[in-house]
Amino acid sequence: MYNLKPKVFNFESVQGISKKQLDEHYKLYTGYVTKLNEIWNTPYNPDNYTDSNPTYSKMRSLKLGETYSLNGVKLHNLYFENITGGNNIPYGPIFNAIINQFFTYDNFISYLTNVGLSMRGWAVLTIDLLDNRLHIVGSDSHDNGAVWLSCPILIMDVYEHSYFLDFGTNRKEYISTFIDNINWNILNERFQNYIFPPKPIDMFSKNINKNRYCPYSY
Repeated sequence: MYNLKPKVFNFESVQGISKKQLDEHYKLYTGYVTKLNEIWNTPYNPDNYTDSNPTYSKMRSLKLGETYSLNGVKLHNLYFENITGGNNIPYGPIFNAIINQFFTYDNFISYLTNVGLSMRGWAVLTIDLLDNRLHIVGSDSHDNGAVWLSCPILIMDVYEHSYFLDFGTNRKEYISTFIDNINWNILNERFQNYIFPPKPIDMFSKNINKNRYCPYSY
């Protein structure tokens, strides 16, 4: 029986985004957790899935809802984590990697901002396993544009629900405020976990839950 719980974040540490805005955003996140529990607790009965097809069917609806809610939970966990807790001055190995690849911090911020202004859902700084380099990717929704086998470092939500109460249609001002709240401790931890990953899972171990391959605590 799945009973995932929403994580708790210190919204008092966020500057320039109101508690009301953050609380309303958090409610949407808890809704994804609730629906994911509901989906994962749905038993499979072959008699309920006799019409499976890629246009419309119960299984298609279930699987679309699963990826949307699952990614919604993961992305919001990472988003809230990387804007809470302070530590807002850029520093450390991830900052050096950003400068090395994007040449200047201002160039990186410009790129991130323009991706954020161009997408309908998310802008993500990630390290891709294909080339082990940083990329800023965009997606229009939780399950549209997501990149598999890529390690997210910085997550920025650009859905209207993440800023509209405070910023109206001024998404650029929201993005600037988001950047001011980036917790660089978190970014460096994620970067270090990519460079020095935890011990791979032993699929035959009785302690499988204590060994995580993925370096992120979603």
